[in-house]
Amino acid sequence: MPRRKANDRAGPVKTRSREGCSECRASRVRCDTKKPVCTRCQERGLVCTTKLVLKWESEFVTRGQAFGRAGVWRKSGKQPTTPSFTSSSALSPDDQVWRPISWVEPWGFINSFVKTLELPYEIDVTDDGHNLVAVPAMAPRAASTMRMIGPTAPPPLFPHLSEVNQGHLLEYYIRQVCPRMTASTNVPSPFASMIVPFCSAASPTVLQAIQALGACAWSRVDPNYGAVGLRLKSQAIRGLQNSLFSAGALTYSSYSEIMVAMMLLCLYELVDNCDQRWTIHLKGAKELISSRRRQATFLGPQQDEVTSFAEQFFAFQDIMGRTACAKPALLGTDSWTHNKHKVDAWMGCSPELVSILADITDLSRTRRRLSSNSDRAALSLKTANLRQQLEEAVQDVDEGDGNLRTLAELKRLAAILYLHCALYNASPATPLVSHYVRRILRLISDMIGGGQLVGLAWPVFVAAVELDPLSDELWKDSDGREVHGRPVVLRALAAMSESSVLSVARTRAVIVQVWQARDNVLKPLSSNRLLDAADWNDWESFVVPFCTAMSLL
Repeated sequence: MPRRKANDRAGPVKTRSREGCSECRASRVRCDTKKPVCTRCQERGLVCTTKLVLKWESEFVTRGQAFGRAGVWRKSGKQPTTPSFTSSSALSPDDQVWRPISWVEPWGFINSFVKTLELPYEIDVTDDGHNLVAVPAMAPRAASTMRMIGPTAPPPLFPHLSEVNQGHLLEYYIRQVCPRMTASTNVPSPFASMIVPFCSAASPTVLQAIQALGACAWSRVDPNYGAVGLRLKSQAIRGLQNSLFSAGALTYSSYSEIMVAMMLLCLYELVDNCDQRWTIHLKGAKELISSRRRQATFLGPQQDEVTSFAEQFFAFQDIMGRTACAKPALLGTDSWTHNKHKVDAWMGCSPELVSILADITDLSRTRRRLSSNSDRAALSLKTANLRQQLEEAVQDVDEGDGNLRTLAELKRLAAILYLHCALYNASPATPLVSHYVRRILRLISDMIGGGQLVGLAWPVFVAAVELDPLSDELWKDSDGREVHGRPVVLRALAAMSESSVLSVARTRAVIVQVWQARDNVLKPLSSNRLLDAADWNDWESFVVPFCTAMSLL
């Protein structure tokens, strides 16, 4: 019997239900869509669920199937329609238009997770800094510093020390660690020229601290030395504790040994994970220096070069870290008694510049406490004076030391940028900030290209956290392509992580957190919730909350 046409059928036409449950749709039967369980599922004891299934036209075309109702039988009798998707192979060469696909770098995106918004001040720092970013090819000088000491190594510089237990770690410290902690190639590193001769006459604790630091640095390229460094660190800490709790007054020689050992153990933490454990040694140094100054008449007014260097190390660490976190000062700027305009190779700038940075941080801390117009006028006058000092600062560098000269100028520019953000309420959108960020990152890019990677942590940090997320185009390269700020920063951090002895993992993690805060947060952050948001400047809102126990050596 022939099938009746739709016009001859009696009763309502049955149509598919778009709200049917998954079980009925899978069995290709009509669902009555009763809620919460349809009749069929209730009778059969099935789980009645409704799921949303996304279908993509390209997948159906690839399998040669029609997408939805495209190409199916129609009541009007018209020919089936062809799918809307047409492959490029069906087009003639004249009709094909090829569009260039922009290259996506590995650092093109920074992922934000729920934890980023729920716990915005927690910084996730991995153990291995150079695994955080894609590492480009190293410059010749950087690559040469990574070579291990093998059987063909040159004769030891200090044979009487290298022959002791773990003497090869001392040699690694001298040949590999010390050169990567000084920006100048013309000036010997004080970590070698001062500290190594001192340890030959000091207690075994100093030598153990040196060997622990060498093993920790070596473990970055050979993880087997991690356990060795940890064991030597424990021995050095026990020796340091015995010196601190030994009976009797603090003598000059014991003070020097304790300060040097604490400096080396502090460096161990900076090389290892760069977490807040390094601040334990900083706070201990503060107490020790205060105690020594109270006993100045007993210890005598004279101080040797090694002890002065250890005090300067902790004072420099305190000042540079405070620029990020805005904490109260632990150590003052009176640790430098020599020429204030002469650039120190291990600091990468002059003592005068370091003192100006300390003054900027102190003024920024007191800015919101001013209540009278006269106090605000005095603050404006001091700020203008500091700005003039920075713009006219003279940093003396020996002839022929171009790398050190460039680094000193780079830190001066970063200091000017920091002053405007901390005291003039400048932000990334301020034209002057954009100008200095562009100059700083251009110099950093040139230095990275030349293999100069020491001392860049603070300039990279200051420029990175003040990048404008809406306009970070810096310049055009030789091919006319725009160079953007965030890739430049991440490339610099990658190169520093690969060749620098100090860990940059925390520096990079904080920079990424600041970028995420600028991209995602609708209102400014602040570490002090009791303050009115109108009183926060950009630095206090987006930088300070993340920078507790920050080291920017």
